Amino acid sequence: MRWIFCLVTALGLAASAEMNLTVDQLVKFIHSAVQLKQPDRQVAEYLKHVKMAEKLDDQTIEDLQSQGAGPKTVAALKELGTASATLVKAAAPPPVPKAVYVQAPPPDSIEQGKLIEETREYVKNYTKSLPNFICVQVTRRDVDPTGLGTAWHHVDTITTKLSYNEGHEDYQIVLVNSTTADPGMTMEKLGGTTSAGEFGSMMREIFDLGSHAQFEWDHWGTLRGRSTYVFSYDIEQQYSQFHVVADKTLDIVPAYRGLVYIDKDTKMVTKITQIPYNMPETFPIHDVSLSLDYDFVKIGDAEFLLPLKSVNTSSRTRFKSRNEIEFRLYRKFGTESTIKFETPEPLPDDKTKEKKQ
Repeated sequence: MRWIFCLVTALGLAASAEMNLTVDQLVKFIHSAVQLKQPDRQVAEYLKHVKMAEKLDDQTIEDLQSQGAGPKTVAALKELGTASATLVKAAAPPPVPKAVYVQAPPPDSIEQGKLIEETREYVKNYTKSLPNFICVQVTRRDVDPTGLGTAWHHVDTITTKLSYNEGHEDYQIVLVNSTTADPGMTMEKLGGTTSAGEFGSMMREIFDLGSHAQFEWDHWGTLRGRSTYVFSYDIEQQYSQFHVVADKTLDIVPAYRGLVYIDKDTKMVTKITQIPYNMPETFPIHDVSLSLDYDFVKIGDAEFLLPLKSVNTSSRTRFKSRNEIEFRLYRKFGTESTIKFETPEPLPDDKTKEKKQ
Protein backbone atom coordinates (compact mmCIF):
# COMPACT_ATOMS: atom_id res chain seq x y z
CA MET A 1 0.00 0.00 0.00
CA ARG A 2 2.94 2.38 0.66
CA TRP A 3 4.06 1.94 -2.97
CA ILE A 4 0.58 2.73 -4.23
CA PHE A 5 0.43 5.82 -2.06
CA CYS A 6 3.70 7.04 -3.53
CA LEU A 7 2.35 6.61 -7.05
CA VAL A 8 -0.82 8.49 -6.26
CA THR A 9 1.18 11.28 -4.67
CA ALA A 10 3.27 11.42 -7.83
CA LEU A 11 0.21 12.49 -9.78
CA GLY A 12 0.74 15.98 -8.52
CA LEU A 13 4.34 16.00 -9.66
CA ALA A 14 5.59 16.77 -13.15
CA ALA A 15 7.58 13.55 -13.34
CA SER A 16 9.61 13.16 -16.46
CA ALA A 17 11.36 9.85 -15.89
CA GLU A 18 9.65 6.76 -17.19
CA MET A 19 8.61 4.09 -14.69
CA ASN A 20 8.51 0.40 -15.59
CA LEU A 21 5.40 -1.32 -14.25
CA THR A 22 4.16 -4.87 -14.35
CA VAL A 23 0.50 -5.46 -15.18
CA ASP A 24 -0.22 -6.26 -11.53
CA GLN A 25 1.40 -2.99 -10.39
CA LEU A 26 -0.52 -1.01 -13.01
CA VAL A 27 -3.85 -2.57 -11.96
CA LYS A 28 -3.19 -1.76 -8.29
CA PHE A 29 -2.29 1.83 -9.24
CA ILE A 30 -5.52 2.34 -11.22
CA HIS A 31 -7.60 0.79 -8.41
CA SER A 32 -5.97 3.15 -5.90
CA ALA A 33 -6.53 6.19 -8.15
CA VAL A 34 -10.22 5.29 -8.58
CA GLN A 35 -10.65 4.72 -4.86
CA LEU A 36 -9.02 8.07 -4.04
CA LYS A 37 -11.07 9.78 -6.79
CA GLN A 38 -8.03 11.20 -8.56
CA PRO A 39 -8.95 13.36 -11.58
CA ASP A 40 -9.13 11.37 -14.80
CA ARG A 41 -6.93 13.89 -16.62
CA GLN A 42 -4.13 13.67 -14.03
CA VAL A 43 -4.16 9.85 -14.03
CA ALA A 44 -3.95 9.81 -17.85
CA GLU A 45 -1.11 12.36 -17.76
CA TYR A 46 0.85 10.22 -15.31
CA LEU A 47 0.40 7.11 -17.50
CA LYS A 48 2.34 8.93 -20.26
CA HIS A 49 5.44 8.47 -18.06
CA VAL A 50 4.82 4.74 -17.59
CA LYS A 51 6.45 1.97 -19.59
CA MET A 52 5.07 -1.56 -19.39
CA ALA A 53 7.34 -4.42 -18.36
CA GLU A 54 4.75 -6.93 -19.57
CA LYS A 55 2.05 -7.13 -22.20
CA LEU A 56 -1.10 -5.22 -21.27
CA ASP A 57 -3.99 -7.05 -22.92
CA ASP A 58 -7.41 -5.72 -23.98
CA GLN A 59 -9.27 -7.73 -21.35
CA THR A 60 -7.35 -6.09 -18.51
CA ILE A 61 -8.10 -2.65 -19.97
CA GLU A 62 -11.82 -3.50 -20.25
CA ASP A 63 -11.83 -4.74 -16.66
CA LEU A 64 -10.25 -1.51 -15.43
CA GLN A 65 -12.78 0.53 -17.40
CA SER A 66 -15.67 -1.40 -15.80
CA GLN A 67 -14.09 -0.80 -12.38
CA GLY A 68 -14.14 2.99 -12.74
CA ALA A 69 -11.22 4.12 -14.91
CA GLY A 70 -12.17 7.35 -16.74
CA PRO A 71 -12.20 7.84 -20.54
CA LYS A 72 -8.85 9.67 -20.67
CA THR A 73 -7.28 6.99 -18.47
CA VAL A 74 -8.69 4.25 -20.70
CA ALA A 75 -7.28 5.99 -23.79
CA ALA A 76 -3.84 6.14 -22.13
CA LEU A 77 -4.14 2.46 -21.17
CA LYS A 78 -4.90 1.53 -24.79
CA GLU A 79 -1.75 3.34 -25.88
CA LEU A 80 0.21 1.31 -23.31
CA GLY A 81 -1.47 -1.82 -24.63
CA THR A 82 -0.37 -1.05 -28.18
CA ALA A 83 3.17 -0.20 -27.11
CA SER A 84 3.48 -3.44 -25.09
CA ALA A 85 1.93 -5.76 -27.70
CA THR A 86 5.23 -7.54 -28.39
CA LEU A 87 6.12 -8.10 -24.75
CA VAL A 88 5.66 -11.33 -22.80
CA LYS A 89 2.23 -11.83 -21.26
CA ALA A 90 2.10 -11.54 -17.48
CA ALA A 91 2.30 -14.89 -15.67
CA ALA A 92 -0.84 -16.12 -13.97
CA PRO A 93 -0.87 -15.48 -10.22
CA PRO A 94 0.00 -18.52 -8.09
CA PRO A 95 -3.01 -20.46 -6.77
CA VAL A 96 -4.26 -19.53 -3.34
CA PRO A 97 -3.14 -22.27 -0.96
CA LYS A 98 -5.96 -24.37 0.44
CA ALA A 99 -6.78 -23.82 4.07
CA VAL A 100 -5.74 -26.67 6.32
CA TYR A 101 -8.19 -27.36 9.13
CA VAL A 102 -6.85 -29.09 12.21
CA GLN A 103 -9.60 -30.50 14.39
CA ALA A 104 -9.48 -29.87 18.11
CA PRO A 105 -8.25 -32.85 20.15
CA PRO A 106 -10.97 -35.16 21.48
CA PRO A 107 -11.85 -35.29 25.17
CA ASP A 108 -9.59 -37.64 27.10
CA SER A 109 -10.82 -41.11 27.99
CA ILE A 110 -11.90 -40.10 31.50
CA GLU A 111 -13.94 -37.17 30.20
CA GLN A 112 -15.47 -39.38 27.50
CA GLY A 113 -16.57 -41.90 30.13
CA LYS A 114 -18.13 -39.17 32.27
CA LEU A 115 -19.88 -37.74 29.22
CA ILE A 116 -21.42 -41.09 28.27
CA GLU A 117 -22.65 -41.66 31.84
CA GLU A 118 -24.08 -38.15 32.05
CA THR A 119 -25.89 -38.67 28.74
CA ARG A 120 -27.11 -42.09 29.88
CA GLU A 121 -28.75 -40.46 32.90
CA TYR A 122 -30.38 -37.84 30.66
CA VAL A 123 -31.72 -40.52 28.29
CA LYS A 124 -33.11 -42.58 31.18
CA ASN A 125 -35.26 -39.63 32.28
CA TYR A 126 -36.00 -38.23 28.81
CA THR A 127 -39.67 -39.22 28.44
CA LYS A 128 -40.39 -38.22 32.05
CA SER A 129 -39.29 -34.68 31.22
CA LEU A 130 -41.58 -34.26 28.21
CA PRO A 131 -44.74 -32.14 28.47
CA ASN A 132 -48.10 -33.14 27.06
CA PHE A 133 -48.25 -31.82 23.50
CA ILE A 134 -49.69 -32.21 20.05
CA CYS A 135 -47.85 -31.74 16.75
CA VAL A 136 -48.13 -32.37 13.03
CA GLN A 137 -46.27 -35.41 11.73
CA VAL A 138 -45.62 -35.39 7.98
CA THR A 139 -44.47 -38.63 6.32
CA ARG A 140 -43.18 -38.39 2.76
CA ARG A 141 -42.64 -41.79 1.12
CA ASP A 142 -40.55 -42.38 -2.01
CA VAL A 143 -39.44 -45.47 -3.92
CA ASP A 144 -36.70 -46.24 -6.43
CA PRO A 145 -37.50 -49.28 -8.59
CA THR A 146 -33.90 -49.42 -9.82
CA GLY A 147 -32.57 -49.98 -6.31
CA LEU A 148 -29.70 -47.58 -6.97
CA GLY A 149 -31.03 -44.60 -5.01
CA THR A 150 -30.80 -42.33 -8.05
CA ALA A 151 -34.32 -42.55 -9.52
CA TRP A 152 -36.67 -41.71 -6.66
CA HIS A 153 -40.41 -41.43 -7.31
CA HIS A 154 -42.80 -39.89 -4.78
CA VAL A 155 -45.52 -42.27 -3.58
CA ASP A 156 -47.54 -40.32 -1.02
CA THR A 157 -47.50 -37.68 1.69
CA ILE A 158 -49.32 -38.50 4.93
CA THR A 159 -50.20 -35.77 7.42
CA THR A 160 -50.95 -36.99 10.94
CA LYS A 161 -52.03 -35.37 14.19
CA LEU A 162 -49.77 -36.73 16.89
CA SER A 163 -50.91 -36.36 20.50
CA TYR A 164 -48.57 -37.07 23.40
CA ASN A 165 -50.35 -37.26 26.76
CA GLU A 166 -48.87 -38.69 29.97
CA GLY A 167 -46.31 -40.70 28.00
CA HIS A 168 -48.85 -42.17 25.57
CA GLU A 169 -48.66 -41.45 21.84
CA ASP A 170 -51.81 -41.27 19.72
CA TYR A 171 -51.75 -40.97 15.92
CA GLN A 172 -54.65 -39.77 13.79
CA ILE A 173 -54.09 -39.57 10.03
CA VAL A 174 -55.69 -36.34 8.79
CA LEU A 175 -54.59 -36.07 5.15
CA VAL A 176 -53.28 -38.43 2.48
CA ASN A 177 -51.89 -36.46 -0.47
CA SER A 178 -53.89 -33.38 0.61
CA THR A 179 -57.12 -35.41 0.65
CA THR A 180 -59.01 -35.87 3.92
CA ALA A 181 -58.34 -39.35 5.24
CA ASP A 182 -61.10 -41.84 6.05
CA PRO A 183 -61.90 -42.18 9.78
CA GLY A 184 -59.79 -44.87 11.39
CA MET A 185 -57.13 -44.81 8.67
CA THR A 186 -53.75 -46.13 9.91
CA MET A 187 -50.25 -46.52 8.51
CA GLU A 188 -50.74 -50.28 8.57
CA LYS A 189 -53.78 -49.98 6.31
CA LEU A 190 -51.86 -47.75 3.92
CA GLY A 191 -49.11 -50.37 3.69
CA GLY A 192 -45.48 -49.74 2.79
CA THR A 193 -42.55 -49.07 5.09
CA THR A 194 -43.13 -47.71 8.59
CA SER A 195 -40.92 -46.98 11.59
CA ALA A 196 -41.31 -46.24 15.30
CA GLY A 197 -39.23 -45.22 18.31
CA GLU A 198 -38.75 -41.51 17.65
CA PHE A 199 -39.98 -40.44 21.10
CA GLY A 200 -37.26 -41.95 23.23
CA SER A 201 -37.04 -45.69 22.65
CA MET A 202 -34.30 -45.47 19.98
CA MET A 203 -31.85 -43.62 22.19
CA ARG A 204 -33.01 -45.43 25.34
CA GLU A 205 -32.10 -48.80 23.81
CA ILE A 206 -28.65 -47.50 22.79
CA PHE A 207 -27.82 -46.22 26.29
CA ASP A 208 -29.53 -49.05 28.18
CA LEU A 209 -26.87 -50.87 30.20
CA GLY A 210 -28.37 -54.15 29.02
CA SER A 211 -27.47 -53.28 25.42
CA HIS A 212 -23.74 -53.35 26.27
CA ALA A 213 -23.13 -50.67 23.62
CA GLN A 214 -19.45 -50.11 22.86
CA PHE A 215 -18.88 -46.35 22.51
CA GLU A 216 -15.84 -44.87 20.78
CA TRP A 217 -14.92 -41.27 20.02
CA ASP A 218 -15.54 -40.39 16.35
CA HIS A 219 -15.19 -36.64 15.78
CA TRP A 220 -16.26 -33.12 16.66
CA GLY A 221 -19.25 -31.86 14.68
CA THR A 222 -21.54 -28.87 14.31
CA LEU A 223 -25.26 -29.55 14.13
CA ARG A 224 -27.77 -26.74 13.65
CA GLY A 225 -25.06 -24.27 14.63
CA ARG A 226 -24.16 -26.01 17.91
CA SER A 227 -20.89 -27.73 18.77
CA THR A 228 -21.41 -31.47 19.16
CA TYR A 229 -19.59 -34.54 20.45
CA VAL A 230 -19.98 -37.42 17.99
CA PHE A 231 -19.47 -41.01 19.18
CA SER A 232 -19.75 -44.24 17.26
CA TYR A 233 -21.46 -47.16 18.96
CA ASP A 234 -21.91 -50.88 18.30
CA ILE A 235 -24.47 -53.27 19.82
CA GLU A 236 -24.01 -56.99 19.28
CA GLN A 237 -26.92 -59.14 18.13
CA GLN A 238 -27.29 -60.96 21.47
CA TYR A 239 -27.98 -57.64 23.23
CA SER A 240 -29.98 -55.93 20.48
CA GLN A 241 -33.56 -54.73 20.91
CA PHE A 242 -33.83 -53.42 17.35
CA HIS A 243 -36.55 -55.22 15.34
CA VAL A 244 -36.82 -55.37 11.55
CA VAL A 245 -40.17 -56.78 10.42
CA ALA A 246 -41.12 -57.95 6.92
CA ASP A 247 -44.57 -59.01 5.68
CA LYS A 248 -45.93 -58.59 9.24
CA THR A 249 -44.73 -62.10 10.15
CA LEU A 250 -40.97 -62.18 9.61
CA ASP A 251 -39.21 -60.54 12.55
CA ILE A 252 -35.46 -60.43 13.18
CA VAL A 253 -33.39 -58.66 15.82
CA PRO A 254 -30.02 -57.85 14.20
CA ALA A 255 -26.85 -56.30 15.56
CA TYR A 256 -26.55 -52.63 14.72
CA ARG A 257 -24.15 -49.73 14.86
CA GLY A 258 -24.18 -46.01 14.14
CA LEU A 259 -23.39 -42.56 15.48
CA VAL A 260 -24.79 -40.63 18.40
CA TYR A 261 -24.50 -36.82 18.55
CA ILE A 262 -24.37 -35.17 21.98
CA ASP A 263 -24.76 -31.41 22.35
CA LYS A 264 -21.60 -29.96 23.92
CA ASP A 265 -23.42 -27.48 26.17
CA THR A 266 -26.48 -29.44 27.31
CA LYS A 267 -25.17 -33.07 27.00
CA MET A 268 -28.46 -33.92 25.27
CA VAL A 269 -28.72 -36.33 22.34
CA THR A 270 -29.42 -34.33 19.17
CA LYS A 271 -29.02 -36.99 16.46
CA ILE A 272 -28.87 -40.77 16.12
CA THR A 273 -28.01 -42.97 13.17
CA GLN A 274 -28.64 -46.73 13.05
CA ILE A 275 -27.46 -49.35 10.58
CA PRO A 276 -28.21 -53.05 11.26
CA TYR A 277 -25.58 -55.50 10.07
CA ASN A 278 -25.04 -59.26 9.62
CA MET A 279 -28.69 -59.64 8.64
CA PRO A 280 -29.60 -63.10 7.23
CA GLU A 281 -29.14 -63.25 3.45
CA THR A 282 -32.55 -64.95 3.16
CA PHE A 283 -34.34 -62.07 4.89
CA PRO A 284 -36.29 -60.07 2.26
CA ILE A 285 -35.29 -56.64 3.60
CA HIS A 286 -31.68 -55.42 3.52
CA ASP A 287 -29.55 -52.24 3.38
CA VAL A 288 -31.54 -50.68 6.21
CA SER A 289 -30.45 -47.33 7.62
CA LEU A 290 -32.15 -44.87 9.96
CA SER A 291 -31.41 -41.39 11.22
CA LEU A 292 -33.26 -39.29 13.75
CA ASP A 293 -32.69 -35.60 14.51
CA TYR A 294 -33.88 -33.79 17.62
CA ASP A 295 -34.16 -30.02 17.98
CA PHE A 296 -35.08 -27.52 20.66
CA VAL A 297 -38.78 -26.59 20.58
CA LYS A 298 -40.63 -24.07 22.71
CA ILE A 299 -43.89 -25.37 24.21
CA GLY A 300 -45.61 -22.94 26.50
CA ASP A 301 -42.91 -21.05 28.39
CA ALA A 302 -40.24 -23.75 28.28
CA GLU A 303 -37.91 -25.33 25.71
CA PHE A 304 -37.73 -29.08 25.14
CA LEU A 305 -35.63 -31.29 22.89
CA LEU A 306 -38.07 -33.13 20.62
CA PRO A 307 -37.94 -35.10 17.37
CA LEU A 308 -37.39 -32.97 14.28
CA LYS A 309 -36.92 -35.39 11.40
CA SER A 310 -36.46 -39.11 10.85
CA VAL A 311 -35.21 -40.75 7.64
CA ASN A 312 -35.58 -44.48 7.03
CA THR A 313 -34.25 -46.23 3.92
CA SER A 314 -34.30 -49.93 3.05
CA SER A 315 -34.11 -52.27 0.07
CA ARG A 316 -36.12 -55.27 -1.00
CA THR A 317 -34.60 -57.20 -3.92
CA ARG A 318 -33.86 -54.30 -6.33
CA PHE A 319 -36.61 -52.10 -4.87
CA LYS A 320 -35.51 -49.26 -2.58
CA SER A 321 -37.79 -47.23 -0.32
CA ARG A 322 -37.30 -44.04 1.71
CA ASN A 323 -39.50 -42.50 4.40
CA GLU A 324 -38.86 -38.95 5.57
CA ILE A 325 -40.84 -38.09 8.69
CA GLU A 326 -40.97 -34.53 10.00
CA PHE A 327 -42.43 -33.35 13.30
CA ARG A 328 -43.73 -29.80 13.09
CA LEU A 329 -45.91 -27.19 14.84
CA TYR A 330 -45.57 -28.42 18.42
CA ARG A 331 -48.27 -27.05 20.77
CA LYS A 332 -49.42 -27.70 24.33
CA PHE A 333 -51.90 -30.58 24.54
CA GLY A 334 -55.48 -29.40 24.39
CA THR A 335 -54.85 -26.55 21.94
CA GLU A 336 -55.73 -28.45 18.74
CA SER A 337 -57.60 -25.45 17.41
CA THR A 338 -54.34 -23.51 17.12
CA ILE A 339 -52.94 -25.99 14.58
CA LYS A 340 -54.03 -25.74 10.99
CA PHE A 341 -53.79 -29.25 9.61
CA GLU A 342 -52.20 -28.56 6.27
CA THR A 343 -49.02 -30.19 5.04
CA PRO A 344 -46.02 -27.91 5.74
CA GLU A 345 -43.26 -27.49 3.18
CA PRO A 346 -40.27 -29.83 3.66
CA LEU A 347 -37.51 -28.74 6.02
CA PRO A 348 -34.42 -27.32 4.29
CA ASP A 349 -31.50 -29.76 4.10
CA ASP A 350 -29.24 -27.69 6.35
CA LYS A 351 -31.59 -28.39 9.28
CA THR A 352 -30.30 -31.95 9.51
CA LYS A 353 -26.94 -31.69 7.75
CA GLU A 354 -23.86 -31.92 9.94
CA LYS A 355 -20.87 -29.66 9.47
CA LYS A 356 -17.60 -31.18 10.60
CA GLN A 357 -15.44 -28.84 12.62
